[in-house]
Amino acid sequence: MSKLKRRIMVFFITLGIIVAVLFGVGYLILHSPSFGALPSGARLERIQHSPNYRDGRFQNRYPMSQAMQPSSMGDRIKILWKFLDRPDNIRPVDSIPVVRHDLKKLDRSEDLIVWFGHSGYLLQMDGVRYLIDPVFVEGAPFGISNAFFKGTQVFDVADLPEIDYLVISHDHWDHLDYHVASELQSRVRKVYTGLGVGAHLERWGYRPDQIVELDWGESTPTAEGGRVHCLPTQHFSGRGLTSAQSLWASFVLQGPKHSVYVGGDGGFSPHYAEIGKQFPQLDLAILENGQYNKENWSGIHMLPEHLGETMHALGAKRFLTVHHAKFALAMHPWKEPLQNAKRLRDEKGFPILMPRLGDIVRYTDSTFTTDDWWEKLD
Repeated sequence: MSKLKRRIMVFFITLGIIVAVLFGVGYLILHSPSFGALPSGARLERIQHSPNYRDGRFQNRYPMSQAMQPSSMGDRIKILWKFLDRPDNIRPVDSIPVVRHDLKKLDRSEDLIVWFGHSGYLLQMDGVRYLIDPVFVEGAPFGISNAFFKGTQVFDVADLPEIDYLVISHDHWDHLDYHVASELQSRVRKVYTGLGVGAHLERWGYRPDQIVELDWGESTPTAEGGRVHCLPTQHFSGRGLTSAQSLWASFVLQGPKHSVYVGGDGGFSPHYAEIGKQFPQLDLAILENGQYNKENWSGIHMLPEHLGETMHALGAKRFLTVHHAKFALAMHPWKEPLQNAKRLRDEKGFPILMPRLGDIVRYTDSTFTTDDWWEKLD
């Protein structure tokens, strides 16, 4: 055999080994527990009977003005390049101020909310404790990206009081964290979420009787005399290579006296007006405001120009905007969502709560104050 043939053979053998190793590593990563599980068996059969599941995937109720995904490989490369070449002002230089309280000493009878940054918060309403979309571990899924803003890695599962109900709006990494969900299993009575998300939770140790999966338009009673209503939102789902196999949702949490809208993630569409008509006495509406991208995500994330229109459609007594102030997923300046909300509050008169992370906010009070904590930060 000539030297050239031997070199060619060595090259292809080496290439084959590299490909096999990369395939093996990729397989192990995608099948690791943190990626969860796809629906199967009776869960999949229920999904397939949903009117919101068509052509092998869940579908948004209303057409989106722009495609969720880039249309070509060139578009994907442009987005990747923008992500790698991110502006400096999408992350703060200064430490984010966080208020620390002993959450285990909270009076359960008080109606209050404690925001942990991004979309995670503790909600007390009519004597019931809800925990929504908690993410306390940075850099998911690989621990190397999306680091928390300085000062915000303060709260953990160990800081929480006993939780009655965990509410998960959808299965994206910035709303459903494997480590946090696993630690919470023994500390929550039930989880309310959209169809299909329970497959992840069961893989992570949750009992089937702990999981309540709902389709849009369905509701279920709570043991305390309230109800959890599952409602539409314009978004998508998926933790790995397969998308739209579990349902993304918003919720109205309704107690004997009060009700709160949990918006999850979602672009603007007529569903907000429909929800406002169905639930005309909302005490608080919590809306996505941040991590938007007009070029590619306008159909699935709330753009600044639609935030006020959405608040008007819902007509709640108070609003809180989330999905910001903890880590950066988009290219806008980190202060921009807060500045947009302040403008709506000061110039348009919307009753928007703007607390520091960790503040105890009694959202049913007729008066509230804010110190616009972000303004002096770089």
